[in-house]
Amino acid sequence: MSQIVRYLSHPQVTIDPNTPVPDWSLNEIGRKRVAMLAGAGALSGTRHVVSSGEIKAIETATPLAKALGCDLVVREAMHENDRSATGFLPPEEFEIVADQFFARPQESVRGWETAVAAQTRIVREVRECLKHYVEGDVLLVGHGGVGTLLFCYLSDVPISRTFDQGAGGGGCYFEFTPQLGKPHKSWQPIEKLCGQVKDAPM
Repeated sequence: MSQIVRYLSHPQVTIDPNTPVPDWSLNEIGRKRVAMLAGAGALSGTRHVVSSGEIKAIETATPLAKALGCDLVVREAMHENDRSATGFLPPEEFEIVADQFFARPQESVRGWETAVAAQTRIVREVRECLKHYVEGDVLLVGHGGVGTLLFCYLSDVPISRTFDQGAGGGGCYFEFTPQLGKPHKSWQPIEKLCGQVKDAPM
């Protein structure tokens, strides 16, 4: 069978305004979803697990790597788009700024890393990472924002939030080839990977 690369966003987190966003942890729902995926056998062909260095990504990747018997590799540059200029934003305000981030990809919105810069970074990291893994499926564990930027690049479409994973708290994935081929489907919930739900619409 041909090699499959999956990009998986971390699921639900505990929102803590007093903690830097990269240090947020999974909440109970997020941990249960990860445990479900770890126990489902749906990633049995995976031989390599690579994670962003953010806590929530590592907490997602660690149980999966353990269940698969894989080493976990952390690549710090796979982090979410840099939003440290604003820190935590209340949900309604965050959604407005996130819309602007995707709509004006070459501009720094409120001091955030630009979407173009974040896309260049995540594509470079994925490309470099995959050079080292030529056998077995690869699981990349990261974030919804840069994951969407990666999806846009692979799909050869302009940066747009239209291709975001949508509401629901994360825990979605898409698949592509090591040659950075176009994903066959849009973001899907991990429950789809476990055979519990139908495909999300394109």
